Amino acid sequence: MPTDTRRLTGPEGTISPYSLAKNDPHVPVTDGTERADGRKPDKVRPLFLRAGLITQARGSAYIEQNETKVICSVYGPREVVRKEDFSMKGQLTCEFKFATFSCHLRRKHQQDSEEKDFSVQLLEALEPAVCLHKFPKSQVNVYVMVLQNAGSALAASITCAALALADAGIEMYDLVTGCSARVRGDTILLDPTESEEYKPELTAEKNNGSVTVGLMPSLNQVSAITSKGEIDFQLATKAIKDCVETCQRLYPVLQQALETALKQRLKDADTG
Repeated sequence: MPTDTRRLTGPEGTISPYSLAKNDPHVPVTDGTERADGRKPDKVRPLFLRAGLITQARGSAYIEQNETKVICSVYGPREVVRKEDFSMKGQLTCEFKFATFSCHLRRKHQQDSEEKDFSVQLLEALEPAVCLHKFPKSQVNVYVMVLQNAGSALAASITCAALALADAGIEMYDLVTGCSARVRGDTILLDPTESEEYKPELTAEKNNGSVTVGLMPSLNQVSAITSKGEIDFQLATKAIKDCVETCQRLYPVLQQALETALKQRLKDADTG
């Protein structure tokens, strides 16, 4: 019989796309000295930072931590639209969003409760570092988009957003670096991957949770701390201390990325 050329014939069999994923989100955290990706518990993933990617924005930045990829854009300062928001002190707004294709399961186009919660946490981490009194009656808008989520997305977003603010020329007391730690039993895993992150539905054992820290390194001040789960005070203190030390080590990377972006802008201005 003649085939119907107007109809696309599909394959005879199908394979779930999740079976082809490199990272299985249900892989349990190992208690050994080496993690699934070969790192030791106190090691972070390789970091790539770049500023000034989005030409339409006042400032922008991009960060990669292996397969975690985040981009941030900053607009403003610009006039406050609503009169009820008028203030002699500037305003900072943050919007955190996962791209629909960024996670193992497809995300919605509208912000869900987790993304709104991350937006608030991001604002709390960045606001102490920004000189809000320098732009009265105005606001600065920060938009963070997670392009691929392979763990520690909030910590990466804090670092990326701080670099974008500095790239936009917003006066700041200091840059902000972020770091996360996963606590399970007596083990502390810095910069956890998606398979290592805290999932309350998987286990109810004691000392099971996570900590995220935002730090202003040159001032040596913590701008924000968030935690999930149940962690002993001594273990939580150690996790926070490890995060602070990691944030201090990340600080030169931000400085170098900002310096590179500034040199590129000066070079473009001279050639233009």
